[in-house]
Amino acid sequence: MSERIGILGGTFDPIHNGHLAIAEEARWELNLSKVYIVPNTRQPLKDQGPFAAPWQRYEMVKLSCFPNPNLVGSEVELERPPPSYTIDTIKAFHTQFNYQAELWFIMGSDTLTNLPQWHQAHQILTLANLAIVERPGTPADLTLLSALQTERSQRVTTITGPHLNISSSNIRQRVAKGQPIYYQVPDTVIAYIEYHQLYKR
Repeated sequence: MSERIGILGGTFDPIHNGHLAIAEEARWELNLSKVYIVPNTRQPLKDQGPFAAPWQRYEMVKLSCFPNPNLVGSEVELERPPPSYTIDTIKAFHTQFNYQAELWFIMGSDTLTNLPQWHQAHQILTLANLAIVERPGTPADLTLLSALQTERSQRVTTITGPHLNISSSNIRQRVAKGQPIYYQVPDTVIAYIEYHQLYKR
């Protein structure tokens, strides 16, 4: 039986407990041996940001993963020039595991709307399974996948998720205002943000 690997991509600017809860929920629900958390260099569909440098966001991901051996930070997208395309990341993981692993790409239901606009989106369900984790107030609308002209619905799984209503943009705003972010972000990441004076106005 092939190893089952999860991939959770994003800007993670900064990573927070909502991201980690999604990763762990998907790992448990899908019986994944590892979930790789992959910060991008620049998200093609975002007009602003990221606000922290790519390697700073990667360091925060590594710090947040440290207590859980099943979560692993990956720099695979930082090793390529921007923008970061999911299809290239999936291909890189296939190469890393010599095409012997069953890959699951994990995404929040809030990003599902943009999926048909992704670079070579029609290939994603050819090379990986898709795990859609429902986010607060955003149920997974699988009809959006019809735009990809794929009949691979058996490769799509919906996960209810822990529904932690935390966002990176709100974390940045709270830091800029001097408000506390304890219990929303891992303590090690809070220390990193404070040490490097990230997200200060």
